[in-house]
Amino acid sequence: MKYIQNHSYLRRIIWLLILGLFLTSCARIKYQPPADIQTGLASWYGPQFHGKLTSSREVFNMYDLTAAHRTLPFGTKVIVTNLKNGKSVIVKINDRGPFVRRRIIDLSYAAAKMLDMVAQGVVPVRIEVLGQVPVESAHKNFIVQVGAFVFEKNARHLKQELENKYKGVYIALFKTSNQTYYRVRIRVASMEEAQKLAEELVKDGYSVFIIEKEPNSDQ
Repeated sequence: MKYIQNHSYLRRIIWLLILGLFLTSCARIKYQPPADIQTGLASWYGPQFHGKLTSSREVFNMYDLTAAHRTLPFGTKVIVTNLKNGKSVIVKINDRGPFVRRRIIDLSYAAAKMLDMVAQGVVPVRIEVLGQVPVESAHKNFIVQVGAFVFEKNARHLKQELENKYKGVYIALFKTSNQTYYRVRIRVASMEEAQKLAEELVKDGYSVFIIEKEPNSDQ
């Protein structure tokens, strides 16, 4: 009788072990969606690919704010922060890559310039996937953005610097569930004025881009 009881007990133990292994295996192969936040290395690409087709079939323009990512859907907007200097930029995913170990995103030349990483080539970054972008109104005004930072003091320093020469400089806050970004911007009245201002800022050594915004928006 003792032998039968021990044998039954042993069979239960073996069954529990098998069940545990089965459940563990299921957990290993369970699909895990990509995280909203990633950290790793960013690189950039430019002249050698300018004018060529991307993986999304868009023509690559090194002066657009775009990027390549291995898995994010085309059209996804992400905010990329250079962890060395706190500068940030929003880019659209329209290509695949980079296929180099530890690198998680490959930025266009324009995006790399906004992050002040062109000379370094590769820098540590944080990527945060943004939510759905609202459809823009047919009635728009224009804003020239000169910088985006995770540190408010850096944004205020740039704002004070710009105010010595330009009018309409302000800081727009952009909040996600994990971070607040301080974007230094200048209001303008028309596309022509925005282009002229952007040219002046570039001559002064700043990295800029023009944004179309809805009227009366302070963001």
